[in-house]
Amino acid sequence: MEKFFKLKEHKTDFRTEIVAGLTTFMTMAYIIFVNPFLLQQGGINQAGALFGDALQFNAVNDPYVGALVTATILAAALTTILMGLLTNYPFALAPGMGLNAFFAFVVAPQYGWRAALAAVFISGVVFLLLAVTGFIDQIDKAVPVSLKRAVAAGIGLFIALIGLKNAGIIIASPATLVQLGPLTESGPGLAAIGLLITAVLMGLKVKGAILLGIFATTIIGMFTGVTTIPSGIGDIVGRPAGLGPIAFELDFRGAMSLGFMVIFALVFVDLFDTMGTLLGTGARAGFLDKDGRLPKVKNAMIADAVGTMGGALLGTSTVTTYVESTAGISEGGRTGLTSMVVGALFLLALFFTPLAAIIPGQATAPALVIVGVLMLGAVTHIDFDDFTEAFPAFLTIAVMPFAFSIAHGIAAGFLAYPIVKLVAGRGKEVHWFMYILAAISLAHFVL
Repeated sequence: MEKFFKLKEHKTDFRTEIVAGLTTFMTMAYIIFVNPFLLQQGGINQAGALFGDALQFNAVNDPYVGALVTATILAAALTTILMGLLTNYPFALAPGMGLNAFFAFVVAPQYGWRAALAAVFISGVVFLLLAVTGFIDQIDKAVPVSLKRAVAAGIGLFIALIGLKNAGIIIASPATLVQLGPLTESGPGLAAIGLLITAVLMGLKVKGAILLGIFATTIIGMFTGVTTIPSGIGDIVGRPAGLGPIAFELDFRGAMSLGFMVIFALVFVDLFDTMGTLLGTGARAGFLDKDGRLPKVKNAMIADAVGTMGGALLGTSTVTTYVESTAGISEGGRTGLTSMVVGALFLLALFFTPLAAIIPGQATAPALVIVGVLMLGAVTHIDFDDFTEAFPAFLTIAVMPFAFSIAHGIAAGFLAYPIVKLVAGRGKEVHWFMYILAAISLAHFVL
């Protein structure tokens, strides 16, 4: 173990790596419950073709819900272990927030669940090719920082809107499009309480705040009639659910009808989310070289791409590197052994998959809002004093939730950026590749 992970060289030890892995797992384990909830609430119910319209997330022993939980856990576990082996970095991966919402609420309802999975697989292949060829660096240089940050912030608002909508805190209105929901009813009221509890835990910087918030809200729901009370230990611990209903359900012919922008959005968001996370967590761990680059970044990108392809085969949305990895790094995790521990804990969680059927949507919806708050912080890196930067960024942020589409938001920002710069006489500030992306964005709207 010492020979492979080089613990002494990285000034760490076995105990520290174990604690770091446990810490990272606690901070990101909420995805075990949130990801299946999102995929079921959005993609499965609305797509209908594979799962049927009557499925409810808290339907105990439902094979599709169990399969989603198993797929989420396996995708996270296997990809995180792969990351540890390929890079010896303490990074963890799982189906990404934002990308799962895009998959479930935009792609799957329009094109079908199987076509959406195929699109995710194709995006993973493209990501892998970009990583192997090194073209990722060129794309990184071409896209301005303001648009990268705007995409993150826009996805944050998009996720928050979905969370508030699923909680019943925000509901549809024929007069004003949206309005405040009936908070005095048990469902929306429980979600509001859960949101407050999670926010307080986050404010107190409690490790695993989101996961603890989900559990606390679920318990409170038992007293309000929202949560299904377990009838025995079998409703909490049991054999992992089979993947049969969702594994290898890819429709590549259907994916071809999605258009370039949908695939591009999947690749783009995964690419910059991963790159930003790798550099941020790498800096926190002291891994960056004198030029500010992360050694073995190509291997890290390859692990991410393979995880996305593998996740699609298992039946879940895009896998990406989690910023929650910094929690374990803060505890001293410095090697791939931390990742191995995280992966092992995810595998152990397989035997608690029945627990997911008990947790109501009102307990997971607040997690979406909290993640949205964290992602919205990216706006602080946008120069709003420069209108040529602010306007495209604003369009990107605003269009995502209002048009209910990450792809539309990206296209709007990428189209506006070079136009505004050119009209302002600052065309030299625009990388040539941005003009190609603008033309593609225009075609996205016209066609």
